[in-house]
Amino acid sequence: MFGTILAVRRKMYIAKCKKRGLQIADDSAVRIKGLPDFGSEPYLVSIASRVYIAGNVSFITHDGGTILFRHKEGYKDVVKYGRITIHENVLVGYGSIILAGVTIGENSIVAAGSVVSSDVPPNSIVRGNPAKVVARLEDYMKYCLENTPEYNREDYKTNKREVLLKIYPYPW
Repeated sequence: MFGTILAVRRKMYIAKCKKRGLQIADDSAVRIKGLPDFGSEPYLVSIASRVYIAGNVSFITHDGGTILFRHKEGYKDVVKYGRITIHENVLVGYGSIILAGVTIGENSIVAAGSVVSSDVPPNSIVRGNPAKVVARLEDYMKYCLENTPEYNREDYKTNKREVLLKIYPYPW
């Protein structure tokens, strides 16, 4: 029941952000978990199709630091904003922060907890604070394939928990 309530709340929140200008692909391939924070300027966020956004992700489209000196002569009109663009087939991991002016290229992964302060090239995996490229997508794909344990695919579809606990048993 809680999952249903959260799904409805998320749908309403996304609709509200769209009304405020959030650009997000309307296909069913955009998957969002939890409630991302699109900030005070959702109209500066663009999200393409086949994008997966994990929970607790923040999109920060401005630099609030300018408030410290806008009262000074010559700085009264200083503002610092930037568009955030996420291209197709991207995963943004749990708790990541995407800062103003960042473009994330297609076929990329942003690891959980990363702070993305500069553009992510296509086909890249980034992690850390600040996020840095740590691998190419093709290398990660090969690594995952080589390290996938043997399992029964049909059993996995019907009882994922049981299959995973056989592969990764309790340590005691």
